Amino acid sequence: MISSGEPLGSPAPWPAPAKLNLCLHIIGRRADGYHLLQTAFQFIDLADELRFFQRPAGVIDRLGGLHDVPAEKDLVVRAARLLATHTSTDTGVAIEVVKNIPAQAGLGGGSSDAATTLVALNRLWRTGLDVDSLARLGLQLGADVPVFVRGHAAWAEGVGEVLTPIDPPENSYLVLKPQAAVSTAEIFQAAELTRNSPVTTIRAFLAGGGRNDCTSTVRGRYPEVAEALDWLGEFGSARLTGTGACVFAAISSPPIMRAALERLPMRWSGYVVKSLNESPLLARLAAEPA
Repeated sequence: MISSGEPLGSPAPWPAPAKLNLCLHIIGRRADGYHLLQTAFQFIDLADELRFFQRPAGVIDRLGGLHDVPAEKDLVVRAARLLATHTSTDTGVAIEVVKNIPAQAGLGGGSSDAATTLVALNRLWRTGLDVDSLARLGLQLGADVPVFVRGHAAWAEGVGEVLTPIDPPENSYLVLKPQAAVSTAEIFQAAELTRNSPVTTIRAFLAGGGRNDCTSTVRGRYPEVAEALDWLGEFGSARLTGTGACVFAAISSPPIMRAALERLPMRWSGYVVKSLNESPLLARLAAEPA
């Protein structure tokens, strides 16, 4: 157990939940190369855990997390430094990250960790920013960060930063992580990627669902992901989240879920999760004294 020091605020962990993209439509591309999207974000109850500890003024340390990611490039460290710089705060902190969300999976673990860092330290450092200001800061760290900051399932447009709250059905899902690390940059730069999907509406998505325009490109370039989609498709409607590598399917029947888990290839990781329209981060924030 790491000797972390005195906790900053309550010692209870701060959750950083994963997300699923229930659809991902690419409707165009801007002159600067960024893609214009329509996507639906929903949280799941698979989450990293963050704790914050006291450090001398100006010191921002990382404890735990992904050891192959240098601390200065870790989104939690970058988020803490961004908030400190923006608010002229010199209070120190050490951030302990317990990773439960697989990396390079399309589940948004890094973005969620960054959002939880912003939300938690805004309270613990008493910097007083409102949620809109925190979301704007988060956008500097990544297009997915604002939805985690706001903490509600959302329909996203633009490059992912224009958010409208939605309440899709909350389902039980089986999420698979095949042995593949998909490069998001590679997929979005691929010549064969669909970039002209017709614009749709929230009403149409909620009524009939959607698709992931990255699926065929990922299938063609990552055979292991294609195999996982085909395998999971025997138990439900299998989909890709983000650019992968994770795939997921809604499975409401306990016998079917058990059958899938019993047959799960040992080389893959499987997660039985529940989707959530409200992030558990909001409840943790409400429990922390202002």
